Amino acid sequence: MKFVFASYITIPDFNEPEAWLHRIRAYAGIHAALSREHEVVCVEQINYEGVHMKNGAQYHFLRLPSAQKFFPKQLHRFIKEQLPDVVVIHSLYYPLQVMQLRRYLGDKVKIIIQHHAEQPYTGLKKYLQRRADNAVDAYLFASREMGLDWIRRGNLGNPDKINEVMELSSVFYPIDKTAALTRTKAGGAPVYLWVGRLNDNKDPLNVVRAFLQFAAHQPAAKLYMIYHTTELLGEIQQLLHNHPQQHAIVLTGQVPHDALLYWYNSADYIISGSYYEGSGTAICEAMSCGCIPIVTNIPSFRMMTDHGRCGFLYEAGNEEALLQVLQQTISLDSAAKKQLCLDFFRTHLSFQAIARRMQEIAGGLVK
Repeated sequence: MKFVFASYITIPDFNEPEAWLHRIRAYAGIHAALSREHEVVCVEQINYEGVHMKNGAQYHFLRLPSAQKFFPKQLHRFIKEQLPDVVVIHSLYYPLQVMQLRRYLGDKVKIIIQHHAEQPYTGLKKYLQRRADNAVDAYLFASREMGLDWIRRGNLGNPDKINEVMELSSVFYPIDKTAALTRTKAGGAPVYLWVGRLNDNKDPLNVVRAFLQFAAHQPAAKLYMIYHTTELLGEIQQLLHNHPQQHAIVLTGQVPHDALLYWYNSADYIISGSYYEGSGTAICEAMSCGCIPIVTNIPSFRMMTDHGRCGFLYEAGNEEALLQVLQQTISLDSAAKKQLCLDFFRTHLSFQAIARRMQEIAGGLVK
């Protein structure tokens, strides 16, 4: 089969293809895995024009007129010229463009749309999403449960089109823990990790409160918090100020993405407090290194942990529930749980697993 991946988003800040491909490597690995058995063309819109080959996939960089944002004739013409069997469009936020794409491609080419954390539209845009549903053959959601919510809300019409496929994967891998600790200098027994923004949706305040309670009974435990936005940092610092267990939480701040390899391999557990996630990049990366997830009981995390088999689930915003889970980790057979994480990552969350699932879905459409 011939796959064409495209989106309607332009990123003018990038003008080097290698820099862009490094930026999207959590997705590009899927293209590489698919290209082992299929032809893969990816259409990218940055401040560069040209063709670039990377790990078996062709990347076509186009500069398109901003005036064609809503009526992207040149993009659709280019996609059609590739003679694809399957077109994968990123994001459900472009129903008007998808309806036009269907008219360009005709009925034979299959159109798949991949969800990337978008929330269902309301009003006129909801109507357009429902109309565009007639032009789409399949949808990819990190959790089927999330896709069915779009059905319940009336934005999409056919539950048979909803498929469960992880959105992205991880470029990280297990390394020797002692070597990792040499780089991070993390200390603690166990070591817990936070990686994410400090915003209301991620709810770091609940995590900090629960961990401070936990540390009162487990003084050797340490939580390292890595973040690249600081919305609630002041409130976190207030919680820690003069608290008897303040030294149990280390505000590490921002680190280079490549350095996360050592942090994920230093930690025993990763904690999330999110109320909503389209998938969960940091959790996926952590699991690829065998770091056990302690995450909220939301659809994407239920899928990623195999309904808690590979980690722990707790109610979002519930301090007591998180505290109980933290207490369970002390008596856990962590080696066995770590192996469950690694096995599930390999079979469901890895680049190869995602490509295999996309191949199965596309193969069922192209007959």
